[in-house]
Amino acid sequence: MSQTPTALNPTICRRLLITYLIEQLPKPNNPALEEVTGWPRRTVQDIIAKGLPGHGTRVIFVQEGVRNNDGYYALEDWGSIDREWVYKHLSGICEALELAPDNVPAPQEA
Repeated sequence: MSQTPTALNPTICRRLLITYLIEQLPKPNNPALEEVTGWPRRTVQDIIAKGLPGHGTRVIFVQEGVRNNDGYYALEDWGSIDREWVYKHLSGICEALELAPDNVPAPQEA
């Protein structure tokens, strides 16, 4: 039995999408993630700091420059999130979050 996009939980979909974007974007910092998703800075930060660790997903911040916020996120481990499932259902995830799939980069092997 397959799930339809309307059956997907938006809270979980936000976590799936942020994990995906951290892997796919060249230098996924807060402004880049906010631009793709249209979400506020605090929402993006909360997902990374509080939502992803509960799935065993490991994200680190790679410091560049001298300011504390100069740098980008790097994905070390997808944890319990099935990367292939996210790739396969990316358009449904976007639909559940009311995001245009064209705004989200297509999957490319890391």
